[in-house]
Amino acid sequence: MKSSKRGKSISVEVQGIQKHGVWIFVKGNEYFLPYRSYPWFKNSQTSEIFNVKLVNNKYLHWPTLDIDLEMKSIMKPHQYPLIYR
Repeated sequence: MKSSKRGKSISVEVQGIQKHGVWIFVKGNEYFLPYRSYPWFKNSQTSEIFNVKLVNNKYLHWPTLDIDLEMKSIMKPHQYPLIYR
């Protein structure tokens, strides 16, 4: 994902999709979302995973996958122990 204007900062970017999960870059920090904790990404199309937006600096939204993740749950996963099954 590239910014449309020169000098415009990118607030969220998918940096890679790997065998065990997805790497995302959000506001200067890199996070790994493993499929064991975020299984809905495992069988998703690449274009669907790359289609992500940061909303109100509080959560990530994947519109085509209908997924919303609060940034706190990504930054401090130990405080959010429930895992989707």
